[in-house]
Amino acid sequence: MNLKNSPEKKGYIFVPLVCLLLVFAFTRKERPVIYLIGDSTVKTGAGKGENDMWGWGSFLHESFDTTRIRIENHAIGGRSSRTFLTEGRWEKIVPALKKGDYVIMQFGHNDDWALNDTLRARGTIKGIGEEQEEIDNLLTKKHEVVHTFGWYMRKYVTEARQRGAIPVICSPVPRNDFDEKGVKRRSPYYPLWAEQIAEQEGAFFIDLHERSARVYDALGTREVKKRYFTPKDNVHTNEAGARLNAAKVEEGIRDLRKCNLKKYLLHRKQ
Repeated sequence: MNLKNSPEKKGYIFVPLVCLLLVFAFTRKERPVIYLIGDSTVKTGAGKGENDMWGWGSFLHESFDTTRIRIENHAIGGRSSRTFLTEGRWEKIVPALKKGDYVIMQFGHNDDWALNDTLRARGTIKGIGEEQEEIDNLLTKKHEVVHTFGWYMRKYVTEARQRGAIPVICSPVPRNDFDEKGVKRRSPYYPLWAEQIAEQEGAFFIDLHERSARVYDALGTREVKKRYFTPKDNVHTNEAGARLNAAKVEEGIRDLRKCNLKKYLLHRKQ
């Protein structure tokens, strides 16, 4: 019997081909993920502009080819580098991290509060050292060891790397807070401490504070308030302000040396 053109012969060829296609479909490389962690300047509420407040993380996806990489914004309003950890939010992210993922972190706005009170109890010890303070937390009713801002940031960097993810530290976005020279650059302060931790740990760093502050400097506090901030305060940005900060994150990523994250950015006309 000649099997050259028989249905049996064709079926014999077809079945392995289908199997190979199925194997390819199920084994194709999963898209890497950018995990964002931070406070309300990265994500407000559900990230939908509640009370005209927007965080830059709600617009970062517009800078990326999301068919090749995806973004998960885990930032939440009111959290410091300390409380994002102590509330178990980081603990839920760590198991999902895999090699080739990225963690972009921005804290600082809520770290400059009381270490222990009945209102927020979210402050961290200033600086990047190993100082610590034991407290009986008046808010949570738990015993707690409070560390420096740098200690918490270092922990995020270290644990991201242990899972194969790549940490990127952003300095906190500037407030609409001016002196006679422009946006106040307080030093030592959180933008500097964020940079120092990135340098010590060999992590990628985006000086988001300085990049956006330069735009503010050229406009002045009144125009900045009108264009980029909500009527509520001088901390939370409106949509335009969040988009500005997101653009500065994109700009910072493009300028990072030896960082493969930039290859996922959309190509834009100069």
